[in-house]
Amino acid sequence: MTRLWDKGASLDARVLDYTAGEDHALDERLVPYDVRASIAHAEMLAAEHARGEWHIELADEDGQTALERHLTARCGAAGARIHLGRSRNDQVLAALRLYLRDAVALLRAGALEVAVALETLAAREPHTALPGYTHMQQAMPSSVPLWAQGFAAEIRDDAAGLEAVLRRIDRSPLGSAAGYGTPGLPLDREDTRVRLGFASVQEPVTAVQLSRGKAEAQLLFEITLLLQDLGRFAADVLLYATWEFGFIVLPEAFTTGSSIMPQKKNPDVFELIRGRSATAQACLLEALAVCAKLPSGYQRDLQLLKFPLFRGIDLALATLDILPSAITALEFRSAAIRLDPGIHAAEEANRLVVAEGIPFREAYRRVAAKLRK
Repeated sequence: MTRLWDKGASLDARVLDYTAGEDHALDERLVPYDVRASIAHAEMLAAEHARGEWHIELADEDGQTALERHLTARCGAAGARIHLGRSRNDQVLAALRLYLRDAVALLRAGALEVAVALETLAAREPHTALPGYTHMQQAMPSSVPLWAQGFAAEIRDDAAGLEAVLRRIDRSPLGSAAGYGTPGLPLDREDTRVRLGFASVQEPVTAVQLSRGKAEAQLLFEITLLLQDLGRFAADVLLYATWEFGFIVLPEAFTTGSSIMPQKKNPDVFELIRGRSATAQACLLEALAVCAKLPSGYQRDLQLLKFPLFRGIDLALATLDILPSAITALEFRSAAIRLDPGIHAAEEANRLVVAEGIPFREAYRRVAAKLRK
């Protein structure tokens, strides 16, 4: 197939395969956003054309995308005008940022659903005691509400962190073209900003390509923090569900069996949740490394951001989708939860300080001596 931007000889198939990579598959999710950006761009051009501010010169056309080819095939010359004042660089980035706005909204909503499920669990088990651990030893008394609400609070904080990424996402790149604006064609960048609902126009035009990778990496960073919190929660569940602890009974719907041991009920879902933060961190490091030493202006390396970005978003959404139901199905066995008799030692020392007015270290020594006996 001859591309609209080919300069003569057909591109070597190996070059196409290497340079395109997985872009044709990854970009499937961006098509509706590219369409929205194209419509906004076309409406802006139409308004300016109606005012006589520019005229089409077919010799200057530089149609570059499958979307433009389809549009031209259906609409003729009207479709061919869509690329005036636009490069694939700002076109793709506009679609990506529109997609990321939606992705952030989905991730934030998913995180809040997990937080609600944890808060519901806390309300369902108001009197179930748990040991609080430090150094993997029982340290102080806790409870299911304290345990679940602690995770819920941090996951709500993660949701706020995800929303904060919008500061970098919510800027319109349209009109920056290949990174240096549109000489000879004074576009109305504010018009497309309004039509697409971006918070601001990104200025100056040379900042647009320099900003590539920042929003992507920030989003992957927040996803990593979120999945680390979910992983730590899953690690507790896995520990509490062991035969030795027996604090929790896992629902059969969220476990699998063994191919050789008939008695096994394996907590695969929680094990995979525990492991997902490693993948998220790898996606973050890949995104950071792609942009680390690029010169200014557009570079083809930036194409490589999409794979770790989309992978990180997808695994986070999949994890958030399954976890609320898994949390709802957890069953605590309060009769199996045993607290170390010494777990109230710190509380006893505090009471001595209040009752007798002695220094805390003296109270600490008295309680320690009592426990040794």
